[in-house]
Amino acid sequence: MATALRQSAKYGLLGRLAPFVVPTSVHGRNGISRTALPYLMSNQRHSSSGTKIKVDLDGSTGIAVMRLQSPPVNSLSLDFLTEFAINMEKLELDKSCRGLVITSALPKIFSAGLDILEMYGKSPEHCGEFWKAVQEMWLKLYGSNMVTIAAVNGSSPAGGCLMALACDYRIMAENPRYGIGLNETQLGIVAPFWFKDTMANTVGHRTTELALQLGLLYSAPDALRIGLVDQLVPEDQVVSTAMETMAKWFAIPDHARQITKSMMRKPTIDKMVSNRESDINNFVSFITRDSIQKSLRMYMESLRKRKA
Repeated sequence: MATALRQSAKYGLLGRLAPFVVPTSVHGRNGISRTALPYLMSNQRHSSSGTKIKVDLDGSTGIAVMRLQSPPVNSLSLDFLTEFAINMEKLELDKSCRGLVITSALPKIFSAGLDILEMYGKSPEHCGEFWKAVQEMWLKLYGSNMVTIAAVNGSSPAGGCLMALACDYRIMAENPRYGIGLNETQLGIVAPFWFKDTMANTVGHRTTELALQLGLLYSAPDALRIGLVDQLVPEDQVVSTAMETMAKWFAIPDHARQITKSMMRKPTIDKMVSNRESDINNFVSFITRDSIQKSLRMYMESLRKRKA
């Protein structure tokens, strides 16, 4: 988590990600007809850059690279999450995009997780809006029809770890100083059930139980050991390795891979979607408690002391 200030923006996405729909063509996205999308990009290199995220799509390779560029630590603010979901929506609809690499444009950090300023001293309405955006980020990424690879080129605690876990494959810089994990309990916060399910689906129940209760951050070598990441490479090769790894995934017919991914992930997505409103209500009720607000304040004060 981070305390980077954000500019306020209205959350206005197109609604939650629908459960998986098996595509009718090899490169289809969520069953959407190509002919219904005449505005889609052609097989050329395209780039779009918002204030917090930059996306480069090479239509000839079918690979998009999303670079998180929200200083100082790519905190998941409401603005950031909204921009992320909009970019995911665009890529899903683009017939030329088959794979997505997510990485950081900032040194030493992939993402420090949820922005505390979105949760501290805010109205219940704002907290609910923020949590809905966090849910949307996970739904868009965990349920994506694209091949998604996290190129983790820095530390990735809490929500940053969740983003990496939601991808199909994780490649991390082999730097023992970089940590990754769902460490919410260290801040007095409880990771919700869909955070837990995502991690348990990756590393197993017992490892997840220990990790979540103790708020563990794993070094890159330890993350590889428990299966939290799939591969370690030199830091300057994280993105290039992710691009090369795409070839193995692209060798599988899209429809077969997508159906298999749906089979594996749809139960987890359905569970979250069916409990989405209650999850928002539980989060708002929890985060607005005086005791939790006090914990967040103490954490922010400790950060200020470190900087001083």
